[in-house]
Amino acid sequence: MNVPYRIPVAKPLLDEREADAARRVILSGWVTQGPEVAAFEREFAAFVGAPYACAVSNCTTALHLALKAIGVGLDDEVITVSHSFIATANAVRYCGAIPVFVDIEADGYNIDPALVEAAITRRTKAILCVHQLGMPCDLARVVEIGRRHGIPVVEDAACASGSEILWDGRWEKIGAPHGDIACFSFHPRKVVTTGDGGMLTTRNPDHDARFRLWRQHGMSVPDTVRHGSAQVIYEAYPELGYNYRMTDVQAAIGRVQLQRLPEIVAARREIARGYALRLQGIAGVLVPHEPDWARSNWQSYCIRLVGADQRKVMQALLDRGISTRRGIMNAHLEGAYLNRDCSVPGSSLERSEAAQCNSIILPLSVQMSDAELDYVAETLGDVLGRRAAA
Repeated sequence: MNVPYRIPVAKPLLDEREADAARRVILSGWVTQGPEVAAFEREFAAFVGAPYACAVSNCTTALHLALKAIGVGLDDEVITVSHSFIATANAVRYCGAIPVFVDIEADGYNIDPALVEAAITRRTKAILCVHQLGMPCDLARVVEIGRRHGIPVVEDAACASGSEILWDGRWEKIGAPHGDIACFSFHPRKVVTTGDGGMLTTRNPDHDARFRLWRQHGMSVPDTVRHGSAQVIYEAYPELGYNYRMTDVQAAIGRVQLQRLPEIVAARREIARGYALRLQGIAGVLVPHEPDWARSNWQSYCIRLVGADQRKVMQALLDRGISTRRGIMNAHLEGAYLNRDCSVPGSSLERSEAAQCNSIILPLSVQMSDAELDYVAETLGDVLGRRAAA
C-alpha cells in the first residue's frame, strides 16, 4: 500500500453536526457556562448511570476538585500510580498532598490492587486509580480495599468514556461511579471531545454541590440564576473557588459527541480486534489484554515490544508515514518529581518503568480503513524484521 500521507496516532470524529451545534450556541448570545452545560451534564449522567454530573474545564481540574471534595489537604497521602499522564500526580500536589506511587499490574497498565494495601498509612486520605488508555482497572478490588479501610476512591477516568465493567453481575459504564467520584476528559485525543473539557460524576449530592460552587470562583449564586431573576441579586463568595467552568459552545459539541459515543466505541472495538488479528503473527509484539470483566473503549491501542529499541522502531514507522507515541509516561521519572518522597518506601516501580520504555501506542481512529490497518501491521513487521505469518 502506498501511503502519500501520514497516518495520525489519533483523530477526533467531528463533522457538520458538531459545527452546527457550536453555531447554534454562538448565535444564541449565551456562550459561557449556561443551559447547554446543564443539558450536557444531565445527558452524561444518564448515559453513565450517575445521579450527578458536573462539567468543568478539563480533567485535571476535575481531579483537583474531586480530591478537594473528599478532604485531601496539606501533607496527606494519596495512593496512585506514577504510570499515568502527569496530571494525575499533579492534582494530588495541587492539594498540598503527597502522591504515593505503587506499581502497575504485570499484564497491563493499571494499578496493581495487590500493592495498594501495603501502601496505606495513617496519613492516607484517598486512593486515586486510573482507567489507563480506556481499559478499566480492577476497580472491584480497589473499592473493596478502600471501603475496608474507610478510604475514599477517586477514579481517573480521563480516557474511559464509554468503557464498561462487569459489576455485581451486570455490565455498567465507567462513571456510574463505582468509587466515590469519577473524572473524565474531553481532550481531542479522547473518545469524546469538546476541544477540551472535563466531567465529574458522583452519587454524593454534597460533593456535587461543592464542585458547582468551586468551579465558579466560589460564587454563591450562578450566572444563570441572576440572569433569570426578576429581582436584583448580589452574589457572595463564601470560600475560595476557581475558574474551572466549561463553555456552552463546548457543551453543545459534547452533547452531539455523546449521542455518537455508542457508534464510536463500537467502531474502535472493531479496529482493536483488527489489530489483534493482524499483529498476532509478529514475534516480539505483545498485544493488550482485555480481562473478561472489562470492556475497553480502546481510547488507545498500546503494544509491548520484546527485544526491540522503542525509539528506533517509532522513528522507522514515522519515516514510513505512521505516527505513534511512546508508552505512558511515569511521573516519578520527571524533573518535577525527582528527589521527592513520592513512592512507597522499599517498593519497586519496575513494571511501570518497563512499560514506558517498551510500549508503543499505534494509530487508532474511527476513520482508519482496513487498508491502513494492514499497512501499519505490515510495516511494523518489516521494521522489526519479523513479518506477520501468512
